[in-house]
Amino acid sequence: MANTSSRTLRLLSLLQTHRYWPGTELAERLGVSVRTLRRDVDRLRELGYPVEANRGVDGGYQLAAGAALPPLLIDDEEAVALTIGLQNAAQSAVAGLAESSVRALAKVTQVMPARLRRRAEALRAMTVPVEWGGGGDRSRVDADVLTTVALACRDTERLRFAYTAADRNRTDRHVEPHRLVSVGRRWYLVAYDLVRHDWRSFRIDRLTAPHPTGARFRSRDLPAADAAEFVRTQVVNAPRPYEVEAVVDAPATVVRERVGQWSTVEAIDETHSRVRMTVDTLSWPILALGVTGAEFRVVGPPELVDDLREWGARFVRATT
Repeated sequence: MANTSSRTLRLLSLLQTHRYWPGTELAERLGVSVRTLRRDVDRLRELGYPVEANRGVDGGYQLAAGAALPPLLIDDEEAVALTIGLQNAAQSAVAGLAESSVRALAKVTQVMPARLRRRAEALRAMTVPVEWGGGGDRSRVDADVLTTVALACRDTERLRFAYTAADRNRTDRHVEPHRLVSVGRRWYLVAYDLVRHDWRSFRIDRLTAPHPTGARFRSRDLPAADAAEFVRTQVVNAPRPYEVEAVVDAPATVVRERVGQWSTVEAIDETHSRVRMTVDTLSWPILALGVTGAEFRVVGPPELVDDLREWGARFVRATT
């Protein structure tokens, strides 16, 4: 009985890590016959797990969506990763995710063994989030979009979606999704573009209506050490539309202390400094220049001057 129970738990764990298992392969992984596998699947169904079966030579099994979420089996490493992910999601840029993440985190930590709780806390404390220049742009990401893309990556299933580039040009994409990468407050999809026949990174907040096609694919070799390195190279080398320059009526030491993390600050004289930024949105330079707490003059670009006038008028209206 103990052997049967442990095997059933092992079966459940395998079904939860793959979208679909061929019956013969699943039986081989469990070290049982196909007939015994069918009995174990029936036990899971009796426990409320919606296991679907496809008959025939290529038949197999997969967990389907049920009326309620059944208990999930996770190992120690997955429990720690889940806790860290929920802690990060509590301050997430994903719309509507923070509150539900806090509730889920409370449930997980309540039943987590002390040894795993200590590991999770140590990992969280020693992890430094990467914030690059222009990190003030905290674009919102739709949680359903993120989930759809993540599942396509997991299941190696081709994906179609509409994508709006930085120049507002909208195109339809057909890709083989590889990995999701979180950089600062942004999410990127690393994927092989089947139309352009090359690897690409896509900002998730610019991606709409993703839908899997049902077509599976064999993973390709990524032209980088890993997905994070690929995104880092793409973002650093990508052309940016705005080169911002402003003269601030304050010493360079003062300005550098306040905004030097996101800009280049040069001393003009003892009481004036020059600030330069390369950004893809003008909202962040406006906030950064305001944080200097000093008078300033915009050298360029002209679009920044227009945006400052609009912001200034809005602030004045807020005080009347």
